[in-house]
Amino acid sequence: MPIAVFALALCGFGIGTTEFVVMGLLPDIAKDVSVSITTAGGLISGYALGVVIGGPVLVASAIRIPRKRMLLALMAIFVLGNLVSALAPSYGLLMVGRIVTSVCHGAFLGVASVVAAQLVDASRMGRAVSLVFAGGAMANVLGAPLGTFIGQNLGWRSTFWMLVGIGVVGFFGIARLVPAIAVSTDTKLSSELGVFRKPQVIIGLLMTALSLGALFTSFTYIAPMLTEVTGYASSALTPLLALFGVGLVVGNTLGGKMSDRIGLIRTLTLALAMLAVVLGLFVFTAHAKIPAAITFLLVGFAGFATVPPLMTRVISKAEGAPTLAAVVTVSASNVGIALGAYLGGLTIDAGLGYTSPNWLGAIMAGLALVLTLVSGAMDRSRTTPAVAAQPEPSPSTN
Repeated sequence: MPIAVFALALCGFGIGTTEFVVMGLLPDIAKDVSVSITTAGGLISGYALGVVIGGPVLVASAIRIPRKRMLLALMAIFVLGNLVSALAPSYGLLMVGRIVTSVCHGAFLGVASVVAAQLVDASRMGRAVSLVFAGGAMANVLGAPLGTFIGQNLGWRSTFWMLVGIGVVGFFGIARLVPAIAVSTDTKLSSELGVFRKPQVIIGLLMTALSLGALFTSFTYIAPMLTEVTGYASSALTPLLALFGVGLVVGNTLGGKMSDRIGLIRTLTLALAMLAVVLGLFVFTAHAKIPAAITFLLVGFAGFATVPPLMTRVISKAEGAPTLAAVVTVSASNVGIALGAYLGGLTIDAGLGYTSPNWLGAIMAGLALVLTLVSGAMDRSRTTPAVAAQPEPSPSTN
């Protein structure tokens, strides 16, 4: 695997850490900038909104910029946003820093996925894309816990200074290791937008939203489920979340390898079927500690095994205009995350209990599986006429 892909993965690690680390620092931030914890929680919502809207808008406005230059610009924005956050004297300016940083999130992951896929041959595309997202998965295992530890012991601003450092290293890594990739002078926004008229691209975006929504429908409410239903102490959540993060990393890695070996549709079919099953089982295993921990690990594994094939699928179906489609795929995943969290909350508010989001997640994974099968059938229907059109062999003269 080209070392340039690992440079992109480091940047993905920094971006993933930036997104998740604030959750563990909310009390410290709220106290320091004199707002309630609920108000401080807006830093998470504001970031998510910036990812969904900012990435596509930014890439659409810079569609003709060479991709290496675009990646460098995005990492410069990442550094600037975290620098503003580290120095912010007020909640308002901290929110500005968070939104500035979030704008580069989806744009960077989308463009980096396209670049990674172009740096390898077709047989290794899935693994290259999985490496980009492995950085984000590692953020759950290492980045967010480390950033939370640093912030709680040295002050929350020190965490943002750490992110500034990661961004600077990532910037120079891209500058030194990522080759220049030419962008056609004929590239137009209209052609990039045109890919969204393709049914397979639309289906890919829906599959992405549903699969990530299924994962986060459960994950969003994992703390009350594991403490109130399973009976774990609050102190056990950190190692359990680390276990979940291990599942994310292993699932992401295996999902990329399987995509290259057995194909995107087969990989997605297996991963989504597993996700639907383990989420359904989680309703029952949540009542016992060891089964709950094992199921939680498997949820992370199956959930992130879908990420490389989903991104690779959209890139391959965008045919000649993959950049904006890849960025919108990241936005679609965040829409799914937000929708899953919202719908999961509705089931709890309806009095169905803390395990009820798992049922909803299983249904969403099942819907994503149905779309995957439909998408695969559409592929086969396109190849069948070509096979049928081949001339029949001449009759034997013997």
